[in-house]
Amino acid sequence: MTTERLGVGFVGAGFITREFHAPSLARIRGADAAGVMNPTLSKAEDVAASLEDAGCGDPMATSDLRELVTDPDVDALWVTSPNHTRVETVRTVVDEIEQGDANLTGIAIEKPLARNVEEAKTIVDLVEPTDLAHAYLENQVYMPGVERMKELLWERAPAAGRPYLARAAEEHAGPHSSWFWDGRRQGGGVLNDMMCHSHKVNHHLLSSPEDPDLTPKAVACDLSTLKWTRDRYADELAEAHGVDYRDEPAEDYARATIYYETPAGDIVVGEATNSWCFVGTGLRISVELLGPEYSGRVDTLDSGTDVFFSGDATESAGYAVEKQQATEGGMDVLADESNTYGYVAQNRHVVDAFRDGEHAREDLSDGLEVVKLCMASYLAAERGERVAFADADLEEYVPEPARGAFDPEPLG
Repeated sequence: MTTERLGVGFVGAGFITREFHAPSLARIRGADAAGVMNPTLSKAEDVAASLEDAGCGDPMATSDLRELVTDPDVDALWVTSPNHTRVETVRTVVDEIEQGDANLTGIAIEKPLARNVEEAKTIVDLVEPTDLAHAYLENQVYMPGVERMKELLWERAPAAGRPYLARAAEEHAGPHSSWFWDGRRQGGGVLNDMMCHSHKVNHHLLSSPEDPDLTPKAVACDLSTLKWTRDRYADELAEAHGVDYRDEPAEDYARATIYYETPAGDIVVGEATNSWCFVGTGLRISVELLGPEYSGRVDTLDSGTDVFFSGDATESAGYAVEKQQATEGGMDVLADESNTYGYVAQNRHVVDAFRDGEHAREDLSDGLEVVKLCMASYLAAERGERVAFADADLEEYVPEPARGAFDPEPLG
């Protein structure tokens, strides 16, 4: 039976919650913010206040995860906390449920699900025995442009044959928070952070709308650190984030190719390129889908809207678009970032699924599969060869950047 309203509790009050998940609630019927938890209480209080101001409920703020989980107004959790805390966070949630102190309907976990396959499997194994509905929060497969492109190309060109090549890229100048830059805490570099998006959206576009029918067969990958090991930028990282990319770098550039087999035995390909060294007018997400007699393309920096700030306006220019690199001159603007990037459609779907007591379209098993693709990509780069997916031993594999053993030199 559908519940009346869903009380959402946010585990984490960082950038992704503050700028995208929390604001999306104002546009979703059937859900209110019930609580915000963050180890730094002031951050939780700020997000809670913004939600209340937006008419999205009267959420409590806390630095105690157990207090959030056991609050009777909290029906479901959106977990957006750092990667290295994910397993312990889920373990705590499940412990409260097993003790009978929490009465939750669902749990949604931000991408990537975990730092490696072992951690991702632990999370799935903890959640599945409970009665929780669950969701993997991968916004790009809900992007309106991506969904419309898939609909048009799959439904209007069936006689030409299924699409055979998807390309996805996400690039910006680097993460907001220090833990993202730390290979050990984050689980790697840009590949773990952003290729999880690209692998998933490629798989989504290449898959039949009726059935995700692809089998990954082989993976090839290249990694490097193009910008952030240079002296000037290494100094900036050390000062701003307390990480030393001279001694323990993570990759800021990654390129991977996944070869999939269709039920008919044909090979289709997903290409992914990601970087933390793109300097432009903001975050750039580009997605393409190609078939025998058709193609489609999405580019978030081709928005049709732009603004210009003179040097005299620099002091008050403020926020224009995610990952903007300038406060003067011309820049592309997304009129509705949270909608363009898919957060509104994603969270609306997850809320509706949880209210109906069902798993979301993308659930934690999908998150586990994406982690496997990312780890296979790291393994292929480490070996310097194409890796057969079925033969890749990923169960206990930890990528070089997460082991503090990555050499950014291609022949190092």
